[in-house]
Amino acid sequence: MILKKIIIFGATGNVGSYVFKYAREFFDANEYEVIASGKRKTDFFEKRGIKYYSVDISKAEEFEKLPKEDVHAVIYLAATIPSYMDRYDSRAYIESNILGAFNVLEYCRKVKADRILFSTTVFDISLYAKDGVILKPDMPYNFSYKGDHAVYVITKNTAIELIKHYNEEYGLKYFIFRFPTIYNYSNYEYYYPNGVKTLRPVYRMIEQAKKGEPIELWGDPNYAKDMVHVYDCAQMICKAVTVNRKKGFYNVGTGIPVTLKEQIETIIKVFSPKDHPSPIIMRPDKQASGGFLMDVTNAKEELGYEPKYTCEKLFENYKEEMAIDRFKDLRRK
Repeated sequence: MILKKIIIFGATGNVGSYVFKYAREFFDANEYEVIASGKRKTDFFEKRGIKYYSVDISKAEEFEKLPKEDVHAVIYLAATIPSYMDRYDSRAYIESNILGAFNVLEYCRKVKADRILFSTTVFDISLYAKDGVILKPDMPYNFSYKGDHAVYVITKNTAIELIKHYNEEYGLKYFIFRFPTIYNYSNYEYYYPNGVKTLRPVYRMIEQAKKGEPIELWGDPNYAKDMVHVYDCAQMICKAVTVNRKKGFYNVGTGIPVTLKEQIETIIKVFSPKDHPSPIIMRPDKQASGGFLMDVTNAKEELGYEPKYTCEKLFENYKEEMAIDRFKDLRRK
């Protein structure tokens, strides 16, 4: 029996590993084979009887390792991103996100893949994101040409232009997904805003809640953002693998605003001791980090997407994943 192959580049990443897990459960194993690929050298997948190919997408010759027949879809989640760059290096964005995109597209062309699914960043339209503004999938680019995200956004946008070229020139179907922050547990709890190693605020609040310590709420408690769980993100991507369409561009999200107050209250509900819940300390004098409100209407209409994870369900999953540490053998501390 010939199985249609789905190759996931970036399957060792924080989002990619959970998308891979979801895809393995989503697709009928009698029809599809889901294959993992990432840059890391690891035996994590082989130990579980799963095909894994270690591929540096910036090097064309490494694609020779990959399957060459019956490739239906390539899910391209691999990227160099600002939040994991401890020292700013714009060349890394060029090599991974532009040269890498070209190599992935050439692979798709050579093996006659039916479609490519690509993740881009909400920062391409981030300057629209004033309080209460809902971001639409078809908004023109509007981003800052300054700061640690500028070259990253430019490389992602360039990759999209290459994808459109391969669609026009070779008939490669494409589906592009604009990612805001995707929420999922990772045992690597730090990120690097402007190159500075920083504990992610959500993990700081979770640790405070566990101990029943006071949690500060910075800024406006009614400031709202979309909080999308990685499995809802994965659902949208997986539904685009089989949809009978030639292309699509989608915002990843739930379409449901969650206020800062609701977020912190939920963290306390899920993680704090019942007899000693964390008090909330209002700090309107401090500035909270931003967020985005995403319009997901076309994903619902075209893909049949239906988000499943409320804020409470999202943090309940965090708690479960923290307990089992599913990818501890894959993650770097």
